[in-house]
Amino acid sequence: MMNREAVIELLKQQNVSHEVIDHPAAYTIADMESFGLPRIDQIAKNLFIRDDKKRNYYLLTIQKDKSVNLKQLRTLLESRPLTFASEEDLMQLLGLTKGAVSPFGILNDKERTVKFILDADLQKGATIGVHPNENTATVWLAPEDLLNIVTAHGNEISVITL
Repeated sequence: MMNREAVIELLKQQNVSHEVIDHPAAYTIADMESFGLPRIDQIAKNLFIRDDKKRNYYLLTIQKDKSVNLKQLRTLLESRPLTFASEEDLMQLLGLTKGAVSPFGILNDKERTVKFILDADLQKGATIGVHPNENTATVWLAPEDLLNIVTAHGNEISVITL
């Protein structure tokens, strides 16, 4: 399983420029905003969703201040009706707990069944802030580096405009 230490080691091994900042456990964007972190506007919000038949799972990484209309997202993804996945699915597929959802969780998806969806607006910034599979730190890295890591793992990726 890719835990915090393994994620950071992977970034070092791949010479990915990054910064890690420790903070108290964060379960919400409001928690993150309360910590006085630098570059708070570059923090991403992560949602783990599935279709109504549990055939397709999606990890959605969007700008922190955006909300998601699941009906509109369904149309964009050309999927069946969408809902939030359970904590059990989150642990089984990504090895993550509620509050620690992160694109790096994709690295724990051995079957490569979860589709990674990135908000196109996140590519406009120089960095993006996400948890390293634990909610007691944030890693800032270039959006392209994050996409390269997920691509190398083999999961399907879509960059969409919400």
